[in-house]
Amino acid sequence: MNSSGGKQELALQPNLAGENRFSKYGAAGLLASSAGRGWSSLAAELRSHSGTVTWNSPQPGPEVCVDVRGSRCVVTRRLDGVTDHTVSERGTIWLRPAGVQEGVIDMSEPVPAILHLYLPPSRFSQENFGEEFDAAVVGSLRYEGGFRDPLLAEIAYAITSELEHETSAGRLLAETLALSLMARLIQSHVGAPPPGAFTSAAQEGLDRRRLSRVLDYIEANLEGDLTVARLASIACLSQFHFARAFKAAVGRPPHRHVSARRLERAKELLSDADQALVDIALTLKFSCQANFTRAFRQATGQTPAQYRRSTLT
Repeated sequence: MNSSGGKQELALQPNLAGENRFSKYGAAGLLASSAGRGWSSLAAELRSHSGTVTWNSPQPGPEVCVDVRGSRCVVTRRLDGVTDHTVSERGTIWLRPAGVQEGVIDMSEPVPAILHLYLPPSRFSQENFGEEFDAAVVGSLRYEGGFRDPLLAEIAYAITSELEHETSAGRLLAETLALSLMARLIQSHVGAPPPGAFTSAAQEGLDRRRLSRVLDYIEANLEGDLTVARLASIACLSQFHFARAFKAAVGRPPHRHVSARRLERAKELLSDADQALVDIALTLKFSCQANFTRAFRQATGQTPAQYRRSTLT
């Protein structure tokens, strides 16, 4: 897809392995990106599009595209000889599995916001989903054009919100949503869903001892790089099972718990009048002071500077 109209040849595939720096669709139309956010479980771009795009190179992993605003545009896709026509509305989804060699996408009019999600094949693993999981199942993901899936759409809306309005636990949120996204694809969008691939999630939980270890680790590392992978390893669970078990035990998912605890840490740090606001923002894993200010004000009704003045007077 191309935001400048006309026809464009795609040159580069997204780098799914590390820093999420990718330019598959070029710079035109880019509204927001996960590049520089430290996300490793998926890469995300929010883009506006128009015109026609073509490419002729295989993609390394699955791509999920979701219309997150709505457009009533007619989207015609021709991928490896398969053609579909869709009137794009908010929540319309396209799934393209790995290995699609060539394609053409035509849009009858501009599309204001499509979220592109790129999933590294390596993340479909036993480490993420448990010993019963067969990683080969990712090869059975089928091409689907213009379908509806409320759960996938809600995941896309949450990722879009994080792209546009960064939070202190955005990395944990992205990792948790990526796990849910991959699980949903395996459960509902493969040729033959594997029986019992996720059943042990309901049987495994966080007992008091393991939960205490996880909570203690979070408290000790609020200013560090907390990841689902690390927390799951402390709990001795797969990442997918850990995310579900933590929510069942605590009443909120890991990213919300960490976000709440970092907010309390921010209040403590603001009590030191000599500590610069930008340093506090970076300490709590915001990419900039502006995002920290917005998130703090949303949570407390005050900017960090206002809160500091109110506590020091």
